[in-house]
Amino acid sequence: MTQTISQQERSRSRKVLRNVAPYLWPRGRPDVRLRVIAALTVLVLAKLIAVATPLLYKQAVDALAGDAPEGAALLGLGVIGLTVSYGLARLFSAGFQQLRDAIFARVGQGALRSLAVRTFRHIHALSLSYHLSRRTGALSRVMERGVKGVAFLLRFLIFSIGPLLLELGMICGVLVTLFDWRFLAVVVITLTLYIWFTFAVTNWRIRIRREMNERDNEAHQRAIDALLNFETVKYFAAEEREAARYDRAMAGYESAALRTAYSLAFINVGQGVIVNAGLVAVMAMATAGVARGTMTVGDFVMVNAYMIQVIMPLNFLGTVYREIRQRLVDMGEMFDLLEQPPEVVDAPGAAPLRVSGGEVVFEDLSFAYEPGRPILDRVSLRVRAGGSLAIVGATGSGKSTLGRLLFRFYEASGGAIRIDGQDLRDVTLASLHRAIGVVPQETVLFNDTIGYNIAYGRPEASREEIVRAARAAGIDDFIASQPRGYDTLVGERGLKLSGGEKQRVGIARTLLKDPPILLLDEATSALDTHTEQEIQASLARIETGRTVIMIAHRLSTIVEADQIVVLEAGRVVERGSHAELLARGGRYAGMWAVQQAATEDAVLPAAGTS
Repeated sequence: MTQTISQQERSRSRKVLRNVAPYLWPRGRPDVRLRVIAALTVLVLAKLIAVATPLLYKQAVDALAGDAPEGAALLGLGVIGLTVSYGLARLFSAGFQQLRDAIFARVGQGALRSLAVRTFRHIHALSLSYHLSRRTGALSRVMERGVKGVAFLLRFLIFSIGPLLLELGMICGVLVTLFDWRFLAVVVITLTLYIWFTFAVTNWRIRIRREMNERDNEAHQRAIDALLNFETVKYFAAEEREAARYDRAMAGYESAALRTAYSLAFINVGQGVIVNAGLVAVMAMATAGVARGTMTVGDFVMVNAYMIQVIMPLNFLGTVYREIRQRLVDMGEMFDLLEQPPEVVDAPGAAPLRVSGGEVVFEDLSFAYEPGRPILDRVSLRVRAGGSLAIVGATGSGKSTLGRLLFRFYEASGGAIRIDGQDLRDVTLASLHRAIGVVPQETVLFNDTIGYNIAYGRPEASREEIVRAARAAGIDDFIASQPRGYDTLVGERGLKLSGGEKQRVGIARTLLKDPPILLLDEATSALDTHTEQEIQASLARIETGRTVIMIAHRLSTIVEADQIVVLEAGRVVERGSHAELLARGGRYAGMWAVQQAATEDAVLPAAGTS
């Protein structure tokens, strides 16, 4: 089982690396490729200088100790010259590393930006069903960690693993050339043990890291849920309850984080033991060589300097490998998200929707959110160009589902929807969305200004057009009463505005969009009677000259519709005008009588009180 998991992790890691590689060497971007080549060139120069530096150090020490061969002190103008050369070598080595980082910065940041935008676009391309089944907080966390992980991996793929192997190889070459082969043997054994131990323990730790990520996502989502529902928490005096839920989630994260910290301490101790054992062995051999006279003090110093250069990359290797494995986990979740296929996409050769009049036809439409649980059953409707259709029925009858299918949030399992004779499956989604304006039951606004939210309907609109849309929606007086006018911030999801004000902003931005087809999905059902009447007046203005489909709960809002359809259990059970349906005395008439009686009951007590 463990072997199977390990194979799955390796396969997952290889998949992530394949996905990252194109951002390192992108097609059609010679400027980026040139920067990568330049960064690698500077990197090699830095490593060559770094490996040569201890040789200068040895020359200087031997010259001071009187052990230098005849004429060696003249190299670099004597001892002082050698010391200055040593300092310059260190300076150039550090300088080339900084230059490398500066050259590569644009490559890394460009890759991060490209991947972030790609992920953002893909999330918006996913179907409504996917978003309804996922937690927004966890989704944003996956995207955030994944994008940051790619920037890290791009940098360390180029500047850690390859350079590390290059430097170790050159140091081993110097040791075997200038000294006994046993020096090389000790270094190789130390490297082998260190790498084996690091990889083995890190593979164990990666499972702990994955659990820690899951607990982190859970805690983050709990916090997001509570903050988004701030008012609900207050209504039910549930602050302590929410704090307890968040604390339970954080307790799970704390437990996983502690195991991560403990395992990190274990791996650091193990690495320290292996590295220092190798260092002591090599230095003991060098000390013995100096005692026998086969090595100089400069050789001893040089061996020590090279061992430090070996140890530093080794410590770096452990950190890099741990970070890379952890980032691979983070990126794996993000690339899994990117591989999630959208359920609704443009068909090959799809053409833009061309709306000549706006006739909408639902033909034998069937749909089910889950197999064996049908929502719509062979529903057929027709709305003439410029006409109006109202859809009513009990909760769960399929009213809102018709609107979602019209907007192609889902694909129908049977039948077709046509606009001016064009099957919606044969037109592009973008053109379809541009042709339909939606005013939902509850308008959700961006945490920005009123002007921005109205202009969202058509971003290129002028301020004059925005003001006209606001005036037509009946919200211009309210905006004028605000100290900052159209620059007034609406708060998270528009919570600083009342329900009626948010609906008017929603109507204004739909007016600004100026779509030929309008979908009103219970646009006034959450409002009081007085506000509903005002909103209805605003809606009447935007309905003129458009094809209108109204999904309604309050029948008083749809009496003027050309045709009213009653749905029950996903089927059309009645259709006709308001007067025709009342005269028929069927389900619609019964619903009307119930609502009228409820209205009269609400009015009589108020009259008696006055």
